[in-house]
Amino acid sequence: MTERNAAVRKLAALIEDVEIAMFTTHAADGRLVSRPLGTQQVEFDGDLWFATSADSAKAREIADDPRVNVAYASRGKNVYVSVSGTASLVDDRAKIDEIWSPAMKLFFPGGKDDPQLRLIRVAVDTAEYWDGPGTLVGNALNFLISAVSNDPTDLSEHETLHLGHR
Repeated sequence: MTERNAAVRKLAALIEDVEIAMFTTHAADGRLVSRPLGTQQVEFDGDLWFATSADSAKAREIADDPRVNVAYASRGKNVYVSVSGTASLVDDRAKIDEIWSPAMKLFFPGGKDDPQLRLIRVAVDTAEYWDGPGTLVGNALNFLISAVSNDPTDLSEHETLHLGHR
């Protein structure tokens, strides 16, 4: 297995149960703008997929500056992931068919054929994560060990995955 394939599998496992991410773009004035977006569930291959409206602010921001950050947090699993990548707007009806879910109709009343429906593809470059024990007892034990050893790195596994552009 290549290093990239291992990174893809690790990232997929970390975010598989986190439905909502904070998606951050750059506004025209340089500010960072974040909003919650649902990750569209497809088999993860190094690209993240989201749905948006063609005339949305985030679509304009991506067109102006495609560098984005996508943050995932699972308090229950004690997993936190910060993904950096390059976004692009995609109008691919076959891909829309693949990822369409009934919940998307709330945002796109015209269904899969809504003329405003676009996909955001994020080609992941890096993903930094913190993965700690998922239980209160595990957290308490790791905290105690870290305090005794005076080493905060014992609190969780922390690594940066490099997926790079294909």
